[in-house]
Amino acid sequence: MTMNVQVSCIKHTGSRDKHGHIIGIGGTHGGKRFYYLEADAIKEIRNKSIAFYTSVGNKSAWIIIESRNGHEYLKTEADSSLADNLLHLPQCP
Repeated sequence: MTMNVQVSCIKHTGSRDKHGHIIGIGGTHGGKRFYYLEADAIKEIRNKSIAFYTSVGNKSAWIIIESRNGHEYLKTEADSSLADNLLHLPQCP
């Protein structure tokens, strides 16, 4: 069964604009902190072990796998916001 897990922080390179690259996602689930490198989070999503989502303000969005030029990366599903909800999260400690 897939576990739904809210992501509340990210680690990224560069700036938060379209040129920044997410290297990991994290948060708290079941009272314990977690952190997944991007490649590990992609494996969890692909295996349907974990469905990650964000909740920024009153908007939630699922985190999905996208591919560009042969490189897989994480992003949020399209919603009414033009911005990627994932990039609006604070940096993980």
